[in-house]
Amino acid sequence: MAINKADFSLIKERRNSIHSKGKNPLPINCQTDSVAGCVSQRACVYCGARVVLNPITDAVHLVHGPIGCASYTWDIRGSLSSGADLFRHSFSTDLREEDIIFGGEAKLIRCIDELFKLYRPPVMLIYSTCIVGVIGDDLEAVCRNASERHGIPIIPVQSSGFAGNKSDGYRAACEVLLRIIGGSEPYSHKPYHLNYLGDYNLAGEAWIIRNYLEEIGIKVNVSFTGDSRYDTLLTAPTASLNIVQCAGSMGYLAKRMAEIYGIPFLNISFLGLADTKESLRRIAYFYNNPLFNERCEKLIHREMARHAPVVYQFRRHLAGKKAAVFVGGGFKAISLIKQFRELGMEVVMVGTQTGRQEEYETINELVAEGTVVLDDANPSELERFMLEQGADLLVGGVKERPLAYKLGLAFIDHNHERKHPLSGFVGAANFACEVYQTVCSPVWNYVDK
Repeated sequence: MAINKADFSLIKERRNSIHSKGKNPLPINCQTDSVAGCVSQRACVYCGARVVLNPITDAVHLVHGPIGCASYTWDIRGSLSSGADLFRHSFSTDLREEDIIFGGEAKLIRCIDELFKLYRPPVMLIYSTCIVGVIGDDLEAVCRNASERHGIPIIPVQSSGFAGNKSDGYRAACEVLLRIIGGSEPYSHKPYHLNYLGDYNLAGEAWIIRNYLEEIGIKVNVSFTGDSRYDTLLTAPTASLNIVQCAGSMGYLAKRMAEIYGIPFLNISFLGLADTKESLRRIAYFYNNPLFNERCEKLIHREMARHAPVVYQFRRHLAGKKAAVFVGGGFKAISLIKQFRELGMEVVMVGTQTGRQEEYETINELVAEGTVVLDDANPSELERFMLEQGADLLVGGVKERPLAYKLGLAFIDHNHERKHPLSGFVGAANFACEVYQTVCSPVWNYVDK
């Protein structure tokens, strides 16, 4: 079906944020604030900061705001921990009408003192929310005084939700991580140690990648921030390389660490067979050690022999099916397009919340003619293009699940809540199995689309 750009959206300001390959040229309008009048699928600044920082397992995470903000992001990622579980608690100052009128600083001070007495954490993170930005509580002063009083870092996270979008929350989180890591004093880089940025250890995925790398001979120094602790974060400047899985959330941190500590970085992806192979090889080759290259190829050969047949088995049932993708970052969308290609499926609609221009250019190169590409889509646009493009499946997050089911489409959660790994070779096999079970379920025979 030919799509006229003028018909892309009922809201004219959205038209340049929607692209159809072969119908209208790039660039696509992205990295901008959401259009007024649209129900954006994006999360707020606070949510962006919280999802990055919450997997710091031994920190107290205190949300300064109404109780709803804390409950909204409680246990927001399915992150696993090998030790501390303090991050599983969600603390809130529970601001009420009286606090909003007269100010919430006194309540915040009492909460900090009580939490320190109860848990004696090595670090506390205090998140601001929309209300705090409106009433003007001075988080910096409160945290500075409390830090001096208790002798631990108590760090404000400047994440008032109305002051931008999820990308701004990512940057706020990265600034906090830089404060935790420390200053610009010289560090000695350990030769075969790296930091793994942009992985949150959903279902233990960071452990899977760590095992791959250790088999090659490379040690993961610290993961940002899946299964991380305050003391491990302090060692981050000693690594000789940063690898970045989620460029949207951690690209800024990688660049700043290159400037401050002289640590180079590689953007990698462990989603799908092809990207996992390529990423492991790039990391091994970076160290210019023939033994690492040899071990890397041996690992790839073994894991491909174990998991590739599973992927190809499901490919026979999935070839020719059509997928729609709407995820947070452009880098993940790119990996998913490649992963669906491994399954013989075509991505007919792809969108992101925080994609960058260069990522949309790569997406445009990968997809077929007529594929619809959207930045910061609203629900009505997602529903329209999934139907018009004939999608059989939507891959997204929890907010997109009802849209797919309402339309009688299969759905896969590739975001926070899942409890099974989708990274690495085993993750590729899990993904193929889940796509097959979802798309080929007999339940769709009883749905009137």
